[in-house]
Amino acid sequence: MNCFILDCSVAIAWLFEDEATPETEHLLEQLKDGAAHVPNLWRLELGNVLIQAEKRGRITAANITPCLELLVSLPIITDTETDDRAFREILSLAHTYDLTTYDAAYLELAIRRGIPLATLDKTLVAAARKTDVGILPA
Repeated sequence: MNCFILDCSVAIAWLFEDEATPETEHLLEQLKDGAAHVPNLWRLELGNVLIQAEKRGRITAANITPCLELLVSLPIITDTETDDRAFREILSLAHTYDLTTYDAAYLELAIRRGIPLATLDKTLVAAARKTDVGILPA
C-alpha cells in the first residue's frame, strides 16, 4: 500500500493543468492502491488556494465544485492530532527550520507517521531532508 503525507502544493497540481507534472500525476495514480494523510488544516488551506485562484481568474466559481469532488473522491485521511501538537512539536519545527506553522504541520505528520512527504514546496523539501523524511516526488 502506498501511503504519503499530501501537501497542498501537490493537490493543487492535480487541479490545475499548468502545474501538473508526470511526477505529480504518478502520485495521484499511487492513491489507487494507497492513502494520503493530511493535517487537519489541509481542507482550509486548499479552500483558500481555490478562492484565491478564482479571484485571480485562474478558475471560475463553477469549476471549484468539480475540483472539490475530485479531492473528496480520493482516499485522504485527515489527522486528528494536529491541534494537540500545534504548540509543541509543530511550533518547534517551524522555529527550527524557518517554516510557517502550516508547513511544519505537514513535516510533523510525516515524522510521526514515518512516511514520505509529497510536496513541491522548496522550503519544506529542505526541512524534510534535514529531518530524514522521505520526499515525493523523488
